[in-house]
Amino acid sequence: METMNIALPSGLKEFVQTRVTENGYSSVSEYVRELIRADQKQLAKALLEEEILKGIRSGESLTMTNEDWDEIRGEVRRRYESRKNTS
Repeated sequence: METMNIALPSGLKEFVQTRVTENGYSSVSEYVRELIRADQKQLAKALLEEEILKGIRSGESLTMTNEDWDEIRGEVRRRYESRKNTS
């Protein structure tokens, strides 16, 4: 695991230490890792929402047929197999 040092003003340091104590974190590092993971999830959610909005704005929707879904599933399987074979 890599180490990263940060400098905080005393007010922020006290806030972090209080959060660690109040929420039962074993260390400041554990608290910071949780904050970073939450930020990663928030970013992923924002990117997903953007893709959904792109789809909504892309024009009139079309009805998907069973053949369309079969084609999509086939493409996903091909991509999965391709990645599995290169690992």
